[in-house]
Amino acid sequence: MSTDSSLLLHDVTMAGLQELRFPEEKPLLRGQDATELESSDAFLLAADTDWKEHDIETPYGLLHVVIRGSPKGNRPAILTYHDVGLNHKLCFNTFFNFEDMQEITKHFVVCHVDAPGQQVGASQFPQGYQFPSMEQLAAMLPSVVQHFGFKYVIGIGVGAGAYVLAKFALIFPDLVEGLVLVNIDPNGKGWIDWAATKLSSLTSTLPDTVLSHLFSQEELVNNTELVQSYRQQIGNVVNQANLQLFWNMYNSRRDLDINRPGTVLNAKTLRCPVMLVVGDNAPAEDGVVECNSKLDPTITTFLKMADSGGLPQVTQPGKLTEAFKYFLQGMGYIAYLKDRRLSGGAVPSASMTRLARSRTASLTSASSVDGSRPQACTHSESSEGLGQVNHTMEVSC
Repeated sequence: MSTDSSLLLHDVTMAGLQELRFPEEKPLLRGQDATELESSDAFLLAADTDWKEHDIETPYGLLHVVIRGSPKGNRPAILTYHDVGLNHKLCFNTFFNFEDMQEITKHFVVCHVDAPGQQVGASQFPQGYQFPSMEQLAAMLPSVVQHFGFKYVIGIGVGAGAYVLAKFALIFPDLVEGLVLVNIDPNGKGWIDWAATKLSSLTSTLPDTVLSHLFSQEELVNNTELVQSYRQQIGNVVNQANLQLFWNMYNSRRDLDINRPGTVLNAKTLRCPVMLVVGDNAPAEDGVVECNSKLDPTITTFLKMADSGGLPQVTQPGKLTEAFKYFLQGMGYIAYLKDRRLSGGAVPSASMTRLARSRTASLTSASSVDGSRPQACTHSESSEGLGQVNHTMEVSC
């Protein structure tokens, strides 16, 4: 790891926060005694449930984020990054407002990052402003981690945001515990793609050009209500000049430069557990399939969602929530959540906490013996039933 990232990790410390006691019967970290127990908590405090906005200084300019909650013990933050043409609200509100997703996220601090100038009400950048490169966007994120005192994060990114988070994990692997990458394309634009994008920009409005990135041609024709809603919001909510800069930079991205371990000498790839997600009718399908071929299959889950297009977090939030729950369990967390389909009633909600190392067919976790960051056991999942611990990663649901 570079000197800069080592210094950053040294500087990221946890504030001494007032914590609550777990109920006695809940699973604990191995080796956790009564004194340590008093410094953990089961739920976010009531005062932490409100979203708060921050503008954070980074080496490449201000970054707008909204956050709910405070860092809790050794628990990671959930950090999101939206796709081009959107902001955190347009990209993630439907998903994070879904009831079962709220049951999960109330146990974590949640931090939504808006790309520079893409947030609601953003001022237009001045003439000559140089929008950060995709690599620089990734390099802005350690400032967010340091500002809030996160020890590490679980990232959820869509499209351009998935690329940024993957880049972030490659540069600062010790800051990322897991990634959910929706519609990621690991490849830079070739000359043919660049020419097609250039031609499209001359014949279409910017919102229409972006829509062809977000939705498949079938969706653009058949799902007119959803498409029209996003056309209006992209045109009215996001500053168009700022969006053009982000769009240009995303289309100028380089290859992510990853290779599956063992395929080339000194292969570089993502070291954390990854869940790749794409709809079966999404324009990004080919890119996600290629990304899957370049990741370590022992820590990667590939989820292809049936009857879903370019925005599965919007059109299929229930399926994605269930997959995310299993993903967290595979990393060493277990959720006591309401599951009406399985139990016929509400299960008492409790904390989401790591378990001791275990491999069973019921999706228990694999965590380190000393209670530090767990190594993930991978699994497959389906919206039709409970997942099984499995090293076959491609899943459809």
